[in-house]
Amino acid sequence: MASRVDHTALFAATPSPYLVLGPDLVIVDVNRAYLAATRRTREDLVGRHIFTAFPDNPADPDADGVRNLGASLHRVLATARPDTMALQKYDIPVMGRPGAFEERWWSPVNTPVLGPDGQVAYIIHRVEDVTAFVKEYRAARPHGLQAGERPEETQALEAELYARARELQRLNEELRQAHTREREVAFILQEAMLRVPDLAHHRDIAVRYLPATGSLNVCGDWYDVVDIPPDRFAVAVGDVIGHGLEAAAVMGMLRSALSAAVRALERPAQALEVLGLYARSVEGALGTTVVKAVVDLRSRLITYSSAGHPPPMLIHPDGSCELLDQATDPPLGARPHHVPRPQASLAYRPGDTLVLYTDGLIERRDQDIDVGLNQLAHVLGEFNHLGTEQLADTVLARLGVASGGLDDVALIVVRL
Repeated sequence: MASRVDHTALFAATPSPYLVLGPDLVIVDVNRAYLAATRRTREDLVGRHIFTAFPDNPADPDADGVRNLGASLHRVLATARPDTMALQKYDIPVMGRPGAFEERWWSPVNTPVLGPDGQVAYIIHRVEDVTAFVKEYRAARPHGLQAGERPEETQALEAELYARARELQRLNEELRQAHTREREVAFILQEAMLRVPDLAHHRDIAVRYLPATGSLNVCGDWYDVVDIPPDRFAVAVGDVIGHGLEAAAVMGMLRSALSAAVRALERPAQALEVLGLYARSVEGALGTTVVKAVVDLRSRLITYSSAGHPPPMLIHPDGSCELLDQATDPPLGARPHHVPRPQASLAYRPGDTLVLYTDGLIERRDQDIDVGLNQLAHVLGEFNHLGTEQLADTVLARLGVASGGLDDVALIVVRL
């Protein structure tokens, strides 16, 4: 039996200087190496805000340690990802000499520690103190120059080292800002493409959309709700192969085409036939899966058709589940020639819940898809008493994708 590791002792003995910060950037722990590097005691640091303990040197007009470190720490809080900083000149106050600072050079890395909710609970601030190297380099050169070497050359090399480090820090910041702007543009684009005006007419329909983690907040999954007066409405979800802006652009075209087709043709099988023909002229559309269901409020009948998509589920108030899997055909463009698509109908009762979703909700690389289907059916049956908004959130949480997953997820929950 393996012995348990004493992590407290391990942290204390680690030779690299470590500081542990809370999300408010208050120091909550520090190891011996950090205390030795800064010549502080635990009482000097624990419980203090990091920039109260280590302010900028007011005598240095170029001091930017607080700004650079603050930007890095806030990136960690925002992204929950480690952030490696360029070489930093960050002077620290001299203990016992008010107003006095000593020159220090650091190589910092800031790493998040996530709590059970997935949020940043702590930040580990690790630094390597390279001040001695810089000072020894300075001290050795002026008094022991090599033949033909001039003091000016030494100063130029040192200046270039510092300038390059600062330039690297600036370029990294510009790249991060550019990436942030790109994500914002992509999010606005996706939001516009997923706008569903008819959804506002339905209080008992909840929709969710979660791009894969690490993406630009855009993907090829979609959902749609279309009113068909006087007493019918259609719901659909679809999944374009791939991720990112290209898949999102294809998604926007297919979603709009299907929305128009079902308004004109009303029968979901006919609408998917038209969509399949249209997909052949759209690059990147072949292989798309989609399911369309039309709900007739007067006859209490659900009519549906699927193009290679995971089956919708109809959950009854007693928790039992029916799969809408009697009208499934291959994905769009899978057949070389046009073939009429199948269609099936299923009666529902007031209080039933219709759920449509994309495969990112139920598929996992390490398990069969039937496992994911059974998990979804179990969660829906157990929590069917909840309202649609709460039920949608519960489904995402119980299936482990509330904060996003490896694949995109679209979800529609309809209380009938």
